[in-house]
Amino acid sequence: MKTDVLKNIKATEDEYRSMINTAMADKKRTIADAELEADNLIMKATSTAEDYTKKRLADARQQAESKHAEIAGKGEQRAAELKDAGSKRLDEAVKLLVSRFKEQLHVQA
Repeated sequence: MKTDVLKNIKATEDEYRSMINTAMADKKRTIADAELEADNLIMKATSTAEDYTKKRLADARQQAESKHAEIAGKGEQRAAELKDAGSKRLDEAVKLLVSRFKEQLHVQA
């Protein structure tokens, strides 16, 4: 009887050791799976963030180029308007310049 009890205790201890070893292996596997999934999520998030940053930079670059083209167009238009206005008054400006030049010649002579 004692032998049977001791055998049962030994068998139960072996069974519990086996269960503990299985639980430890499951724990290690679960942790490894979780770490792998976390790494994958981090890589995906990093990739998504980089893609978003590239898109926002491209959008900002395109918007800046558009604004630059708009400002340059307005500047060219304004320059053409000023040139046209100046051309219309060119004869008056030349007459004024010549008359003042003549005045200076007469004053100095």
